[in-house]
Amino acid sequence: MTLASQARKYEPRAIPTNVGEAQVKTSAMIASLAAEGYDTVSAPFGHALIDAAQNDDRIIGLTADLSKYTDMHVFAKAMPERFYQMGMAEQLLFSAASGMAKEGFLPFAATYAVFASRRAYDFIAMAIAEQNLPVKITCALPGLTSGYGPSHQAFEDLAIFRGLPNMVLIDPCDAVDVAGMVPEMIAHPGPVYARLLRGRVPSVLTRHKPDYRFQLGKAQLIRNGADVLVISSGIMTMRALDAAEQLARDAVDVAVLHVPTIKPLDEATILAEAARGRLCVVAENHTENGGLGEAVAKALMLAGVRPEFRMIALPDEFLEAGALPTLHDMYGISTAGVARQIKGWL
Repeated sequence: MTLASQARKYEPRAIPTNVGEAQVKTSAMIASLAAEGYDTVSAPFGHALIDAAQNDDRIIGLTADLSKYTDMHVFAKAMPERFYQMGMAEQLLFSAASGMAKEGFLPFAATYAVFASRRAYDFIAMAIAEQNLPVKITCALPGLTSGYGPSHQAFEDLAIFRGLPNMVLIDPCDAVDVAGMVPEMIAHPGPVYARLLRGRVPSVLTRHKPDYRFQLGKAQLIRNGADVLVISSGIMTMRALDAAEQLARDAVDVAVLHVPTIKPLDEATILAEAARGRLCVVAENHTENGGLGEAVAKALMLAGVRPEFRMIALPDEFLEAGALPTLHDMYGISTAGVARQIKGWL
């Protein structure tokens, strides 16, 4: 954080509702993704894991003192004999998961994204990825989904794990993605790192595309449009879809390509959509360095596809603390922020 941002850390924030309207203040910490208008599903990860475990005795759950905050408590209550509480020791969590995988189990190890990517990286690299073991790493508070400052904001987790051989990366948009990714993670023979949306998770994708289902390694066009193509992952697909509806009222036609798997990247679909002559915008809840935006840019350059290209992402800096709606608007990843930036580029 800069000196200026530290000075602002405890100041009340004011964010705009709509242009021309009075500003409203938000409280210090609001754990909400502001998914207004969408139905929500309670603990989709925990319930999907239970469903899978009922048909597969190999599945076990582990966490590092965060079962309640990763939805693993749902699994623990249903199957206590297959749940392991490792305490506040993430290196132990992933080392134990590695050992259990070697014994034939399918461990789902859950913690916060910052603790997996920063605190336990070397253990994941050597004990799991290097040996290509089927440990499934599910991590809450990805990107800017916590208002508790840099200690809990995993704004660089995808960049950290994207360079790790054998590791698959998933960034789900909503409850449909979260529930759908579990059986696909199980079917994949190697390690997987999945960002996790916890608690009451909005159901977004099937509202816009009723036949949508998560497919590992596949990008899917959720909305078509002639003027702009937004290539997005995670919660930014929700924001892109909402922004597209707003922009449609100004006669701006926005397509949204959802990319839930960051690695392996569905380059074929991305290239086909990007080659159609529209402004191409990558939107991600991650630092501008090393994530989906750079992966897409690399694919476009190597294939010789040259659309007008822009990125909506978090800045290359430690982020501030505060209420999520305030922070999302501040860093340009709110619905209004996405719509405003796209309109400015046209």
